[in-house]
Amino acid sequence: MTATLTTTGTTTTRPSQGKGWVLAGIGAGLAGIATVVTSSLANAVYDETLAGNAAGITDRLAEQTAQILAMHTAAMLSAVLLVVFAAGLHRYLRTTTGDASLLPQVASSGLLLVSVALLMGSALTTEFVFGVQDPDLLVPETAAFFGHWIGTVPWLWAGTGLTALALGLAGRKHHPIPTWLTWTSLTLGALTLFLAISPAQYMSGMTGPLWLTITALGLLKKT
Repeated sequence: MTATLTTTGTTTTRPSQGKGWVLAGIGAGLAGIATVVTSSLANAVYDETLAGNAAGITDRLAEQTAQILAMHTAAMLSAVLLVVFAAGLHRYLRTTTGDASLLPQVASSGLLLVSVALLMGSALTTEFVFGVQDPDLLVPETAAFFGHWIGTVPWLWAGTGLTALALGLAGRKHHPIPTWLTWTSLTLGALTLFLAISPAQYMSGMTGPLWLTITALGLLKKT
């Protein structure tokens, strides 16, 4: 399968880049949404009836291990797939923006930041998902800290704000994506980055996966 590229009146043919990287993006977006949802369900530390009660939080977390394991699996799946999508997006933008443009590198780097955040957000899961089953094995206060950890770190999708803005700017100048996706990226990218910079930084975990899923689906039709 080939794709045709036209520049300054000259038509050339290059090999198709395939759809694997775009499918990885769809998977990463959906897994990202699942991460946020399951993280919200592991909410022992945010239960007002348990405020200041580390032992009670530990007991409640022991009842929420299914949600924690689901969050871990979704976060790690998204983290891995993001690397593939980042590489594909970099290559895709490079073919239209040229070697001198910073946009492909910024776009891929933003996704890698999110991948690292998801990796770190799930890093303590194994330690605590078994530890809370036997409170004698851990200090209750550390379990409370873990509850805050999984309720915040996997929500750090600030990098997608950079990626979305880079893709939107590329769309405005070089037209590698449809107009609707250009404006969607600029809008959600600005909103995500604004939320990430503000004290409400964890709200970027709601807009980031949404943008990624929409964008990957849009690119699936484009590639």
